Amino acid sequence: MPVRSRVERSMAGNAPWLFLSPHLDDAVLSCGALLEAQAKEREIIVATLFTEAQPSPHTRAARSFMRQCTIPDAGELFEARQSEDRAVLEAMGVHSIHLGQVDALFRRRRKPPMVGSSAWDRLLPELTHRYPTYRFDIAMGRIAKGDHALIRSLGAAVATLVAETEAELLFCPAGVGKHVDHLITRQLGQGYPEHVVMYSDFPYDVATAPDQRLMSKMGFVPWTWDTGLNAKQARIREYATQADALFPGGNIPRKPETYFVPAPVRAG
Repeated sequence: MPVRSRVERSMAGNAPWLFLSPHLDDAVLSCGALLEAQAKEREIIVATLFTEAQPSPHTRAARSFMRQCTIPDAGELFEARQSEDRAVLEAMGVHSIHLGQVDALFRRRRKPPMVGSSAWDRLLPELTHRYPTYRFDIAMGRIAKGDHALIRSLGAAVATLVAETEAELLFCPAGVGKHVDHLITRQLGQGYPEHVVMYSDFPYDVATAPDQRLMSKMGFVPWTWDTGLNAKQARIREYATQADALFPGGNIPRKPETYFVPAPVRAG
């Protein structure tokens, strides 16, 4: 008899599942098909970590992001994104929780004495933000030391959720694309080795394949889900503030979802 994966064993029952989503769309982007299918069988909770922006002045990277979205004001944009996320997940039968931390694009750091004035902040906001650029900071795979207190706070929140939901499985991103918020979320999920399942970060994994060597070194093997992908594409389009920016031309790849589960141990 084939050895079942951690996910398949859990699917035989109806215990709750908890998904950690870095941003207001990541859970549906990466796991929407599995989410909607399993919401009919069990309680599913999506906890999104980074759900807020901060007021201007904003870095060039943040301004570029907002120009790609349908709402150019950061506060209004994130309010709309929160509403979208709640509506999409509720329609799927999934419970949503927003943990209220600031997205990496908008996270500020303590100002050095030489940059203490608001004039400097307006002139060069990159000096006062923890991740000044996208390419060389947010997507470089390095978590800033200034985020350590944030990680501790989120760790306590996740521990409370795991205890309160009694989740049998805890899903977190694998970190494809090296976005710092995804890596922080992965780090939190890895704190629960007896429960964790990692998901391949879509659409990052369209251009960059998951690091199979790293996953294998960590003791994980791939597991795929390919049921309900057409419905998932429709759900992604319901994130209207960002869908066109994420998928120019409206073409959402019909890609099976990839998960990473602990390598099965064969008896004998």
